[in-house]
Amino acid sequence: MQKAAIDRVGLVFTLLDADGTGFLEADDFELMASRVVEAASDSDDATKAAMLAAFRGYWATLSSELDANDDGRISFEEYTACVLSPERFDAAIGDFAEALAELGDPDGDGLIERHVFMALMTAIGFERANIDALFDAFGPSETDQITVSVWAAGIKDYYRPEKAGIPGDHLVGGLI
Repeated sequence: MQKAAIDRVGLVFTLLDADGTGFLEADDFELMASRVVEAASDSDDATKAAMLAAFRGYWATLSSELDANDDGRISFEEYTACVLSPERFDAAIGDFAEALAELGDPDGDGLIERHVFMALMTAIGFERANIDALFDAFGPSETDQITVSVWAAGIKDYYRPEKAGIPGDHLVGGLI
């Protein structure tokens, strides 16, 4: 397993732990989902609902796979065991990636503008400089846009334990 993958997942765990308890809980996912949906003010209700469902599906996968003691909480160790095991987590990540990328395309043209990307990624909690570096790594067009499919693929790659040197590494300072 690549150290880069562990660093990427560690950053996401920290961002998802909205209340800072050191554990992920259903409320953390609801809070994150509401922040992201709020940042997508131009998206339609169906796309926002898909994003909410994807966050809830992400939590449901984690809790069903990992919460053996049924305490409603997931530790960092439990989290890495799941998200770095593609066979256990690919479906949830796929749904999440597609929903987030679609949320970034409120006009449905298949393209995501930098300012929309920035708003969504900032709502998640990533640092602005790292978000800009990621967007640039995706190879934006002359009109400063990336495709929905490029972003969705980038999100999926972010959770692949065998991947290193990917655009998503820009979100973790010092990896690229």
